[in-house]
Formats: sequence, C-alpha cells, structure tokens
Amino acid sequence: MAEKFPDTAEATFSMDILIKSIFSPPRRVTPVFGETPLSEALDSKDTMKQFLSERILKAARAVYSALMERNPSLIRDRKYHLKTYRQCCSGKELVDWLMKLNEGFQSRSQAVGMWQVLVDEGILVHVKLELNFHDKDTQFYRFLKSEFGLNHISNDKDSEDDMQEGLSLLSQMGPDALLTMILRKCPSQRSAEDLEVIYEELLHVKAAAHLSTSVRKELAAVLVFESHAKAGTVLFSQGDKGTSWYIIWKGSVNVITHGKGLVTILREGEDFGQLALLNDAPRAATIILREDNCHFLRVDKQDFIRILKDVEANTVRLEEHGKAVLVLEKSADPAGQGGAGSSSKYTVMSGTPEKILDHLLETVKLDTNGNDAIDPCVSDFLLTHKVFMPSNQLCLALQHHYYAEPSEGSDLEKAGYAVSTKQKVVKLIGQWVMLYGLLLKEDPFTLDFLETLKNEVAGDFRLLSLLKEQFRDRRRTRVLENGCQSLSRQNQVFDWFSNCEEPVGRLQPIRAQDKVLYEIFRPDSNPLTLMLSVNTSVQEVMSAIVEPEGDYVLVKMNSMGDRAQLKLDASAVYTALGLNERLFICTASQVEQLKPLKEQQGPEQGTTDTLEQMCSKDIASQLTNYDWELFTAMHEVELVYYIFGRHKFPGATTANLERFVRRFNEVQYWVVTELCLCEDLVKRAVLLKKFIKMAAVLKEQKNLNSFFAVMFGLSNSAVQRLYKTWERIPSKTKRVYCAYERLLDPSRNHRAYRLAVAKLSPPYIPFMPLLLKDMTFIHEGNKNYTDKLVNFEKMRMIAKTVKIVRGCRSQPYVPSSPQKGLADRMFLEAPAIRISTYSDHFLPLRSPSNISHYIQNLKVIDNQRKLTQLSRTIER
Repeated sequence: MAEKFPDTAEATFSMDILIKSIFSPPRRVTPVFGETPLSEALDSKDTMKQFLSERILKAARAVYSALMERNPSLIRDRKYHLKTYRQCCSGKELVDWLMKLNEGFQSRSQAVGMWQVLVDEGILVHVKLELNFHDKDTQFYRFLKSEFGLNHISNDKDSEDDMQEGLSLLSQMGPDALLTMILRKCPSQRSAEDLEVIYEELLHVKAAAHLSTSVRKELAAVLVFESHAKAGTVLFSQGDKGTSWYIIWKGSVNVITHGKGLVTILREGEDFGQLALLNDAPRAATIILREDNCHFLRVDKQDFIRILKDVEANTVRLEEHGKAVLVLEKSADPAGQGGAGSSSKYTVMSGTPEKILDHLLETVKLDTNGNDAIDPCVSDFLLTHKVFMPSNQLCLALQHHYYAEPSEGSDLEKAGYAVSTKQKVVKLIGQWVMLYGLLLKEDPFTLDFLETLKNEVAGDFRLLSLLKEQFRDRRRTRVLENGCQSLSRQNQVFDWFSNCEEPVGRLQPIRAQDKVLYEIFRPDSNPLTLMLSVNTSVQEVMSAIVEPEGDYVLVKMNSMGDRAQLKLDASAVYTALGLNERLFICTASQVEQLKPLKEQQGPEQGTTDTLEQMCSKDIASQLTNYDWELFTAMHEVELVYYIFGRHKFPGATTANLERFVRRFNEVQYWVVTELCLCEDLVKRAVLLKKFIKMAAVLKEQKNLNSFFAVMFGLSNSAVQRLYKTWERIPSKTKRVYCAYERLLDPSRNHRAYRLAVAKLSPPYIPFMPLLLKDMTFIHEGNKNYTDKLVNFEKMRMIAKTVKIVRGCRSQPYVPSSPQKGLADRMFLEAPAIRISTYSDHFLPLRSPSNISHYIQNLKVIDNQRKLTQLSRTIER
C-alpha cells in the first residue's frame, strides 16, 4: 500500500514508541514482482487488493500448468447421482496432489486452505457454486481457464521457480482463507479441529481478551460469520430490539446516536451490541458500515445468555466471613478422561494471594518418589507473583505452610499430613528457584528465607532426597542444553543455587546493583563520567555531580532534539536510554538551549566498502550469535517488570530487556543508514541485494528479531523511494523480498507472523516487540483485581506469553554451519571471484572476529528527517 510520506520525524524514540509503532505500523511502498516499487500516487485499498489478486492469479497459473504437466488425468468428466459433470476435479484428489507435491505440508487442512484461496478468488469454482472447498471425492471443482488465462506451459525454464513461488504464496494465504471458510460453516457442522482453530484465533482478538478460557471455547462453537459488501449499510438502528453481539473481524463501523451524530468509530477486534443483550434493552445507537466488505463474528442472544448461565453454573466461590476469597471454574480435564470422578478439574479464576497459594499447594501431587510434574498453574503463579504478592509476603506464607500442623486426626495422620505439606512446599520452592535462578539472591529477605529452609531440609532425609532428585532432573536438562556440565555434583552438599551458575564466556546479565559508567553532558557538550549502580535514582545521580541547592535538572535528549526532563525519583535511567539518546545536566533555564551532540547525529560516511568484503551469511551469522548473547542475558521475568512498571518492583531491573530491544532499533536503522549514505547507484543496488539475502539467512537461522529489524529497515520510506536502486535488483530477489514482506502484515493481529512462528521448533529468537505488544494488550485489557480479588486469569495469560521466551531457549543454540542452506540456493554469490578483484589488504575484514566487532559497534542515523533528506540527495 503506497503512501506519500511527509518529511517528518519517524525515528523510534523509546521502547514505548516502538511498541506503539507495532500497533499501527507505518504504511510503505511495496516492490512488485519484476517491477520498481509502486508509485507513491497509488494510495488505496483497491490498489493493494488488485496487487494481491494479480499475485494469486500468477500463482494459480503456475499451479495449473504444473497440474496439467504432471497429472492431467485429474481433470476429466465425472458422474455422480446419475449426473455428469464435465472436465472437473474432485476436492480429495486436488488435496492428494498437493500433499504429494510438497511433503512438507503438516496436514490436509493446510492444502484445503490453499485451494480455498483460489475458490475465494473465483479461479477455482465448485460445480454447484458452493463457497467452501471440501476435501471429498464427491465434491467437484473446475478451473475457469479461459476467464483467467490458465494455460499449460511446458519446457519453460522458469516454470519450476514460478510454481514454487506460487505454492509459497498460497501456503501463506491458506490459513486465513481456511479460517474464513470455517467461520462460514454452520456452527453445528464444525469439527473439533475447526473449533480449536477458532479458539486460537480468539486469543488475539481484543474484544475477547478479558474472557476466560472456557468462555472462549464456548464462543468458538456458536460464532456466526456475517459479511456486508457495501459501505453505508445499516447493521441496526437505535431503538431496535437487541438480538446479537458483534465482533468486528474486518473493516470498521460508525456509531451514531440521536442528537449527537457520530459518537465513535469501532475497528477490527472491537465489539458492540453487548449492552442491549445484558440489559434486555433496545439498541442504544445506530451502527453503519464505514467501508466496503466488512466481516463480523456474531453471537446470537440465546447463545449469549446460555454461555453466561454456563459460566455461572461452573463457577465455585469459596467464602470466609461472608466475603469471597477464592473463585474457581470447573472445566474438563483431558488427563482425567476415562476415570470415575476425575473427568473435571478446578481452575483458579481469582482470589486472595494466600488462598490462591493454598489451592496451588493442594494441586502439587507427589508419587512415591515425590517426582510428579508440577501443575503449570504453579509456574504461572511464580512468574507473576510479584504483581500481587511481594517476595517477602510469599516467603512468610510458605514458611507458615511449612510449619503448619493439623489440629485434628490421629498422631499418625498428623505426621503424614505434615510430611506431605513440607514436601509440597519444598517442591514449589524448588520450582521457584529454577524459574528465577540467581535473581533470588539479590533479595536479602528471600535469600535469608532460603538459607534457613535449606538447613531445615538438610536434617530431613526424605525432603533432601526429593530436592536432589528434582534438581538432578533439571541438571540433566541443562547438560543437554549446554553440553558443558557434568552430573558429578549430585553427591555434593545441597545448595539451592548449585544449578544456577551463569555460562562462562557469554555476555553477562546486567544486575540492578552492578556498577556502570554514566556519561552525562554539560550544556557545552563536555562530558562528566562516574561509576554508579544501574538502579541509581535521578536524585542520587544529581547529588553526585552538582550541589544540592542549585536549580539543576537531568534531561535526556535524542538525535532529533526532543527533550524530556527526568523526575527525581526515576531510577535506572542510563540503561533505559534509547538509541542515540544522551543525558544532560543543566539548569532549568538552559533546557531549551540544549542541542544534540555531533555523535548523536550518526555517521557522515557509510561502510559500503567494508560490507562489500563481507559475505551476507557471515554477517547474518555474527548478528545471530550476538543476538543470542543479548537474548540469553535477559531473564524472562523482566517482561513482567516492564509491562507492569519496573518502579513497582523494588530492586528489579529491565536493563537486559531494554538492551535487547534497543538492538532491534539499531539494526533497523543500520540498514537505512548504510543505504542512504551510499552515493554510488551500482554499489547501492549491490548493498540492497546483500541486505535482502541477509534477511533470508536470518530467517533461516530462526533469528526473527533481526530478520524483522532488517525488513523494517528495508521498508522504511527513505529506502522504499529509491526507485532507481530497486530497478537494479533482480526480479528473483524482489520476489523473495515480497514473500518476506507479507510476514510484516499487521492484519488480524500479525496473523502471518504467528502462523510462521507456530511451525518453528526451538531454539529461535522471537520478534520481541510483538511479544511486548501482546503483553501490553493483555495488561491494558484486563484489570489486576476483580472485586478486590487477584485476577488470576490475567496472570495466567501474562505467564503464557512469558513462557514463550523460555520455550525459545529450551534447546541449545548451535552456531550455523558452513553448509549451504536455503538462502544460498536462492541467491548466488561467488566469493572467490569477488575476492580476486580486491587486494589482500581486505582479506582480514572477512574474519569472524572482525565481522563480530563490526556488527557489535554499529553507527547509525535514527533521525528520520535526516534519512529522508539523504535519500532525496542520492535519488532526486
């Protein structure tokens, strides 16, 4: 979708702005296959729709040609129920053919989705004009050959490439088409697999963010797909009887009331119509479509009321002194199916911190060896407990449970209960230590509690055996992950943290009490340097460099001159600085006179000559190696601290997370900087191709964070307007770029990216800004407390996202091998030929150590106005 970019600043100023940019990414000019980027004058949804339809048509032609070349007998006359259908294929045979064509398909539904794309475009038509594609022998389809110019082209040297490209596009679009097809089905006809697809989609719909798991599953079974073709259509009018609740699936609507006119605009993911159903009242507003082709998910009144009643019927409230202290929801327990009395379980929805802990301790099951797997809800609790139960409060509660003794029962029963409770407490604490590691050592109260309990455990053989076995299992896992430890420690004296040493030789995590070098500039640009703790407050920083009675303020400023005066109680401001931001100390009257330093403006010359000597794969490999160091230095709980506000967690730090996200900005602007500083057109085209190949290698290495950083850089308006440069890029390279650009599509809450990630196995580096966006989405859409009880359903959703980070690192990262991968087959490089055109002086630049040093010390321009000016200078 092309758009004229105003000559204004677009640079990422902070992590907050980065996340907001992911919510509403800037529009960009898109290169077309074999063409230069689309003209900036073409700015309409119709243009993009036409562009996409042309790509689908090209894919259909390639697939049809391959079908006719390899298996023309699939298209023939067919008889069914005494009727003959001329020249058609059966749905099942089409799916079979695709499955044989690509053994990488994970399921038949994937192939069904691909054919559904062609059905939606009208290229493949059901003989009875049904809208859905069916994987059945008795469902017949025809290709509209003459209408769409489908021909059998043989002996075409590019036909194989075109077919692979076509299959790639259809496989990317298939899941979306499959989902729409499922939604169009009558709810009673949806299979269990269909319901799971809808449920997974509802996890990312704004209107359903606050709903419980069971409600989402019930919604998946009753949602009805409704679409309207024309803008201006009135969905319902003010005063009408309420019959349905609507979620906007695609498009937007105007909300209009009598006397006020347009009240608001609702967009994709938002909902309306719920109030009239809840209150059994007339519609309070009129809803009118703002655009063509709007899609809705509809829940009719009877289903809506039934779901509310089901929720109430399956809810159990425990009360003390007339007040609810724990709310549980009964749900089916797949693990308990088939056993009498064990087909359901109770899930915590909300409660007081103490009662939630009581319930979770009860769920910790112990076999004869005390080694049963711990309930996932326990790790959800532990990962988020600081939001509602500070560590000192948790320690006191665990201590209370550890020493608790029942007041009733025989001595034998009392002793058995006490031992069982202690085992559960110890097992839960072991899980806590495994999740947090050395972070727990930074809290004196927690450390003292753990040391005291360790001495208690040391005197109890049964407890000590349980813990040693639990930690031995964890150590085996770490040996498999790191390949550098031994199990010989198992006979040593037990220590909570014996398994938590940080890997040697990797980038070390930044701790809250670590000393770092602060560099603070005076108004005359002269720096002051001093060593202070990471979590030093602004007040403490200022006390260290100026007299307390002075009218001084601490200011942070970015390369565009945007200034922000820091509050005295703010802390860890140095490690939280954004890309090219600096700290300044001055009087209040001098703030407006501050100007960015020369070093903040970025380089004046690019490093094209240096990059020419480096292989794309080598650069990408070193980027991934460094990203893994940054990624593993970050503890996943930092995401919780950041989303809820680090200031709410005394002693916590988010410095490692901020460093990792700052790296995303750095790589993104490095791409733009190098291209805009390269004045030679030929070299710039070579550099652009190198960056596209680099993106291909990064994706192959499963480094999605840097992959997206490079792609965002290539999609920057300053790069996209370089038409002469894009013209020199080979059409095959452009096709690769366009295929990757689809992963940047933000529609349906970045569905294209999520589908791609779902196919990955660890280890991989996720697109961190999107994870932060997901957590922000959950946090802002759900309250921390409901009726003064902890909203544990929210904590469970937060923890699920945090666990993604842990899952990404659950397998060891092995640096890429020198063997050729997919990216090497897509692009052709001839290092020997290229090297021979340069002197031996350049050979050291290709060494891993030099490439590593280069990518760890990138110099970038992040001022969008300046980048646009540079772009216009090199290509007017």
